[in-house]
Parts: sequence; C-alpha cells; structure tokens
Amino acid sequence: MTTVVSRTFRSSPHRDALQTWDAIVELLTQGKDGTARSELRAVTGVAASLIADQAPKSAPIVATCDGPRTRIYCLFDEDAIDGDDANEEVLGFEPLKGDWGVSLPCPKEQLGWVQSALKKHSSRIIARDLSQGIATQAQADAGQALSLDLGGFLKS
Repeated sequence: MTTVVSRTFRSSPHRDALQTWDAIVELLTQGKDGTARSELRAVTGVAASLIADQAPKSAPIVATCDGPRTRIYCLFDEDAIDGDDANEEVLGFEPLKGDWGVSLPCPKEQLGWVQSALKKHSSRIIARDLSQGIATQAQADAGQALSLDLGGFLKS
C-alpha cells in the first residue's frame, strides 16, 4: 500500500499562480537544483495556467516517486486569504526520489493543448482530466490480473 501525504497551498489572491507554482516547486525539489527542478521550471507557464483556472482546488497535483505519494491542493479566494486550511510545511521525505512523476489536473476541454505543451518539456510531467482519479499500481495490477476465459465458462 502506498503512503499518501497531502499539502494545501494558498493561491489567489494571497499569491498569484506563478508564485504558487514556484512554492510547489520549492516543496517538491526541497530547494535543490537538478534535473527535477529544471523540468518543473520548464513547465511553469502551463502549470500556472492550470492553477489560475483553479484546477487544483478539488483535484490534486500528484507527485509520485520511489517513496510516498504527495497530493497538492490549492486554496483560492477567501479560503486563500484566511489560510486556516493551508499546510505548506516541508515534507519529511524526498518527494521526487528515484523514478518520479508529476500529474497535473486539467479541465477536459484544455487537455489536448496542455498535454502537448508538457510533452515538449518533460516525459515525467503529465496532465490528466481533473474529473478522473489517479490509478495506483495496485489498481492497474488488479485490473490486469482478472481475465475471463469465456469459452471455458460457457462450456461449463
């Protein structure tokens, strides 16, 4: 079973979408320079656009790695000003350790251009329809493990 950690960032109007993405990049990279930071910075415009559209309000940005999964939500409007539900604390593990990936929630009508734009900069950063959840490896394995021999079933 995968451990999941959640963080919630204050966005607009507390900080703009670019500043919100910068804060998320700082959390995920723990302030360290490297390939992960470069790839996350390369998609700043696209990620900020999704944050400005309030995509991560109810559907999280999800970072996966060889360790725990990190879900990142954003607060907007009065919730962002108030900040009571915010949790921007540093993580107690390296959120992009080993084989990492980041999935950004995206409105369905923007999915095509967003996926195309992200692909130009990174194969590790993808977009998904914000109305769809994130499949875990256990779910994928379970789906593949179930198969029905229809011929054998009908003969019995």
